[in-house]
Amino acid sequence: MPTRYWLFKSDPEVFSWPDLLASPDQTTCWDGVRNYQARNFLRDDIQEGDFVLFYHSQEKPPAVMGTARVTRSGYPDFTAWDPESGHFDPKTDPDNPTWFMVDIQGVQEFARAVPLPELRSTPGLENMELLRKGSRLSVQPVSQAEFEIVTGLGLQDRKP
Repeated sequence: MPTRYWLFKSDPEVFSWPDLLASPDQTTCWDGVRNYQARNFLRDDIQEGDFVLFYHSQEKPPAVMGTARVTRSGYPDFTAWDPESGHFDPKTDPDNPTWFMVDIQGVQEFARAVPLPELRSTPGLENMELLRKGSRLSVQPVSQAEFEIVTGLGLQDRKP
């Protein structure tokens, strides 16, 4: 199966790019997704070896912070069964799980965050899911070309 590319959104007050880098082996599970379309991506489409743009939402402005790689394909999100978890879902059953997660590992921290306004004005990103009106998915596909453009922006020095 060919490598796919994704964008994962995270509220940095909940889990940030520095949190990922501080995790053991810079690896964490991507848990707590409670949207069915995003769940389907996690369960059915995202595979070990896929690449991820790590996006800080709820920032002023929101921005892509770096890249990660999927180290474990979709498996049941056990936080859904933990009443102490902020992601608890009393309607899900461990024998027939509703929610799924993947594991990711930080790969490359950008030289600079790539803010949303810059993404909007960058040629080649016009069709990026993130930039579509009303797009709110926390896990969304990205084309290889979009991934390479954003990564290129993040690795260049900030313009004066």
